[in-house]
Amino acid sequence: MIKAAKEMLAQIVFIICAVIAILAVGSITAYMILKGTPALKEVGVLDLLFGSVWKPTASEPSYGILYIILSSIVGTGAAVLIGVPIGLYTAVFLSELAEKRLGNIVGGAVELLAAIPSVIYGLIGMMILNPVMYRLEKLIFANSSTHQFTGGSNLLSAIIVLAVMILPTVISVSTSSMKAVTDSMRSASLALGATKLQTIFKVVIPAAKSGILTGIVLGIGRALGEAMAINMVAGGSVNLPLPFNSVRTLTTQIVSEMGYASGIHRQVLFTVGLVLYLFIMVINLVLLRVRKGGKNG
Repeated sequence: MIKAAKEMLAQIVFIICAVIAILAVGSITAYMILKGTPALKEVGVLDLLFGSVWKPTASEPSYGILYIILSSIVGTGAAVLIGVPIGLYTAVFLSELAEKRLGNIVGGAVELLAAIPSVIYGLIGMMILNPVMYRLEKLIFANSSTHQFTGGSNLLSAIIVLAVMILPTVISVSTSSMKAVTDSMRSASLALGATKLQTIFKVVIPAAKSGILTGIVLGIGRALGEAMAINMVAGGSVNLPLPFNSVRTLTTQIVSEMGYASGIHRQVLFTVGLVLYLFIMVINLVLLRVRKGGKNG
């Protein structure tokens, strides 16, 4: 009787937690839609999403966020292209190749990376990376009369900082997923004549694909949602997302102007938040489908 009561109580608690999680997601979605859609009617969908001029305080204000959207997409995409392979290979090393002592040292370093606050990444990027980028910028554009020098605060700096910031997430989740693959699969592959590397890349990684994709999703979410560090190294100007241009992303746009925005300007910033939220939702849904496809295959 007591055991049955405990089971029932545990089930009720789990159901309540699940309902709270669903309500939280639903509430956030509804709030972002309610706050983000009015500006689409006021400014116009085409002018807002496909306009390239951002002048909210001008006598004739313009609220084009196309370059801001593109900067977020390019910056996040490039950071993922750099960070995911490095993170995956590091996870392979930690789970399959490293001796215990060395693995503990590298694993501890990865955990330390995860514990570093975003502002520290931004500070290091601003003090070390930006001066390097500025010297590179002067070297490349020494004879250019049209290039606007940014002091090293540019898209390339933001990409490098983001790539480093997503590493701990990708490495830790991928390592755990690969360690969860049973040793019998490794032994069977080796018994059939496969080499160690063939076993890793043709057996272990495919078997851990679902967890690895989860790590990538979390890494993309961190890259898209990062504001403080990018605000410190990217320059903060609304420009076409070229490597040596000062840029502004969706998150830094909100952080930079929400403090003093009012009226339609404030409404547009909520629309920027809605666009960011939709990006993250779409990426999650796409990778979730990929994961399901992998399982069905």
